[in-house]
Amino acid sequence: MEFSEALAKRRSVRHYNTRLAVTEEDVRALLLAAISAPSAGNIQPWRFTVLKSPESRQRLADALQQRWATSAPVVIVVSVDPRPCGARYGGRGEMLYAIQDTAAATENILLAAVDRGLSSCWIGAFDEAAVREALGLVAPVTPVAILPIGYSAESSARPSRRSIDELTTWL
Repeated sequence: MEFSEALAKRRSVRHYNTRLAVTEEDVRALLLAAISAPSAGNIQPWRFTVLKSPESRQRLADALQQRWATSAPVVIVVSVDPRPCGARYGGRGEMLYAIQDTAAATENILLAAVDRGLSSCWIGAFDEAAVREALGLVAPVTPVAILPIGYSAESSARPSRRSIDELTTWL
């Protein structure tokens, strides 16, 4: 698939075909895409938790206000350990660069999923402490994005986008 096609096909999917499994090969390909993302100073502050078992997904479901997310056969939680960025770049590294790096890794997962015929949705609205506890993450490691991964069970049109002219200042 051409990159421009992956960009055009990416959607936020909330309904998954529960009869189709996501292979370990697929998950590994998504994680390889994630760790290919750029990061400040090549620190790579991201951490990944892959939930495949019904029990682990149920623990996450109990922590989320968005239970639909755990109906996908796989859920990848992208977290950040801000300490290495903070040690190298100070407060800006800890508060900004670490999050930017993790966001780049997250977007790579979303696009790699499309390339493999899979779907996802970037979930950022959740109770951080509850998710941390459900996954056994130890602070300061912080969950940043929850990505249900599966085959879409819905058909959705491309959502409208604001125009480049509306969003861009040319100097």
